[in-house]
Amino acid sequence: MSIQPFSLTGKVALVTGGGRGIGAAIVTRFAEAGATVVAANRTLEVAETLATTLKERQLGVEVEPFERLDRDSLRRLVDQVASRHGRLDILVHNAGGCPWASLEELDQDKLDEVLTLNLNAAIWLAQAAVPHMKRTNTGRILVTSSVSARVAMGGGAHYSAAKAAVNAFVRGAAFELARDGITINGVEAGFIAKPGGTMSQPENAQRIAHFVPMGHMGEADDVAFAMLYLASLQAKYVTGQTIVVDGGSTLPETGFAVERQWGGN
Repeated sequence: MSIQPFSLTGKVALVTGGGRGIGAAIVTRFAEAGATVVAANRTLEVAETLATTLKERQLGVEVEPFERLDRDSLRRLVDQVASRHGRLDILVHNAGGCPWASLEELDQDKLDEVLTLNLNAAIWLAQAAVPHMKRTNTGRILVTSSVSARVAMGGGAHYSAAKAAVNAFVRGAAFELARDGITINGVEAGFIAKPGGTMSQPENAQRIAHFVPMGHMGEADDVAFAMLYLASLQAKYVTGQTIVVDGGSTLPETGFAVERQWGGN
């Protein structure tokens, strides 16, 4: 029987942080692959604008608010989506962020914010999704992680800790659910150009590109297509893994190695 690679036809997906940047790309590519996608976003009007654009292309996209991050609220979000559509096949926790602070300046509020959004929410969303996926003996749970889990940037030690914990959660939860037909994986994003992002400003982007072996920052689609693979039937034998999408930026020993190889280009 012929199979259309990377098709998500008939699947229902919930994507957090689905309004702009990487999240918008994931929502778009999943919808183009045939899924009904629910974009949960803190700024509702941004997600609604995206949904309107995609609906004009006859794609199935809905919007839900993503405001409260406690366990009960996240369970209600998952249950509402699964109840409305009669199933939940794919969960992507893409929402994330970091209030930058040096270790000496870090306070309880900033630490709690990073852990709540990046780590805790991933765990509670996955926990809520599992019963719905077990009913069909299949499911995909995906998390947008970061190369910050393995390399450092000043002012982001707490963010690195959260993303490293996310990667550990992916491995542990994948082991627990392996016999239930549910896979759990992540994508570790490197420097990805984002609309309005500080790192995407021309001067910063040029400086970053100098130290990326491939010579440029990534695009949101680079992460989205990796997610599409992991969400598809073709990734059925992949679980407990994180795919690094960083243009090779974590490969060189130091920036000196890049300059030695390519000079000032």
